[in-house]
Amino acid sequence: MALLSSFIVILCLIWCTSLLLKKFSRNVQNKQSMLLPPGPMGLPLFGNLPFLNPELHSYFSALAKTYGPIFSLQLGQKIAVVISTPSVAQEVLKDQDIIFANRDVPIAGKVGFFRDSDILWSPYGPEWRMLRKICVQEMLSRSKVDSFSDIRRREVRKMVNSLWVRRMSQVNVGEEMFMTVFKSISTILWGDCGNEMMERNLGTEFRLFVEELTMLIVVPNISDFIPCLAYFDLQGIEKKMKRLVKRFDDVLELMINERMREDDNNEKTDFLKGLLNLRKGGDAKTPLTKSHLKSLLMDMFIGGTGTTTNMMEFMLAEMMNDPQIMKKAQQELEVVVGSNNIVEESHIHKLPYLYAVMKETLRLHPPAPLLVPHSPSESCTIGGYTIFKGTRVFINVWAIHRDASFWENPLKFDPQRFMNSKYDYSGNEFNYLPFGSGRRICVGIEIAERMFLYLMASLLHSFEWKVSDGEKLDLEEKFGLALKKKKPLMAIPTPRLLSQDLYE
Repeated sequence: MALLSSFIVILCLIWCTSLLLKKFSRNVQNKQSMLLPPGPMGLPLFGNLPFLNPELHSYFSALAKTYGPIFSLQLGQKIAVVISTPSVAQEVLKDQDIIFANRDVPIAGKVGFFRDSDILWSPYGPEWRMLRKICVQEMLSRSKVDSFSDIRRREVRKMVNSLWVRRMSQVNVGEEMFMTVFKSISTILWGDCGNEMMERNLGTEFRLFVEELTMLIVVPNISDFIPCLAYFDLQGIEKKMKRLVKRFDDVLELMINERMREDDNNEKTDFLKGLLNLRKGGDAKTPLTKSHLKSLLMDMFIGGTGTTTNMMEFMLAEMMNDPQIMKKAQQELEVVVGSNNIVEESHIHKLPYLYAVMKETLRLHPPAPLLVPHSPSESCTIGGYTIFKGTRVFINVWAIHRDASFWENPLKFDPQRFMNSKYDYSGNEFNYLPFGSGRRICVGIEIAERMFLYLMASLLHSFEWKVSDGEKLDLEEKFGLALKKKKPLMAIPTPRLLSQDLYE
């Protein structure tokens, strides 16, 4: 029986291959009459798939030096186009934004985000607009972000105290930041569970979940590029993602069901409560389903924890790598906050240099180095080239932010370039796009910025930071849906405030 099954699979693969070779040949002939972006030659059937480097952001940057700022790759049956220049990025993200407002959703994205019923992967349209509006209304508007200040303050003070207890000892900085952000976000999403150990365990488990999901979702999956092979899941990516999501799905299911059983007069005001209220009196045209609830909670967790803490880890590492930058940021904090006081959120808008350090971190290490791929809903012309409907379009923000024709000494970490600078995150300056632009610009900028600056200001004001003797600081990056440090930042905090009371 096993032999027969194997024989059938082989016959299916041979049949699929013959069909695809014929189709590939026809596609090549058809595309010769179209003005496609240039690109490297690939193999029959597989195209350039076998040659992709795991570090896609730097690999695409190297290809751009050979083929130009807009080039194409044949990936199985799909074409990918990579854009590495601000003027062409503007054509996609502004001039023809509505055409490029859709996503080319990988199988891992469909599985990991509950069949793309979220704001990250959903196709542009009424449902997506409804979901985005709900997220802003219930969690991400300025007034909502202001209302969560006590939660952020409590968790940041807990972190400062925890670091003081372990002062002069090596700590995993990324892990500490993640736990602080996780507990803040989870409280905002569904309230305080009241069990510190349970929260810590869930946070540890969720950190591993986020790391694996953001890596797995960008692995080139042959099932995405040669659809007739998707049934076989040759790389096991769909199976891995299903297994990965199962545990988190169980947690979400538990939280949602418990909240649905609560009395309607319950005074809780968290994000999940808001979603359930909206679901009861929802719009019949676009009803809010349980899958929507789960996917929105997933979006808020992934966007609010992984990307934010990765950037904070890079930021502290860059300052440790250049002690003069750290010293200047700490001097600013001493003037604004004082050495006999703790940082409050009210201080943040008075810290222009720290704000510049954050902007420079986002330039050199953008959270999503290729953004989330766009996909045109119809064939169109970009940069003088034909872009077919359904093409996977990458905007290489990482390369744009390191373009020597615009940024002076682009590989140098220099916050001074953002002092009194016009550059912000609005997406209107296409040389600087850390959060994207257009309809699909990141919806959580306000809450991410607030947490980022408040947490970093508290770490810098409360402690000096250094690596262990004999260790070398490593700033190497690892590509994923969210860019991260290849090696965790292990550092030693030394208290710098005048009174022990300021750490309690």
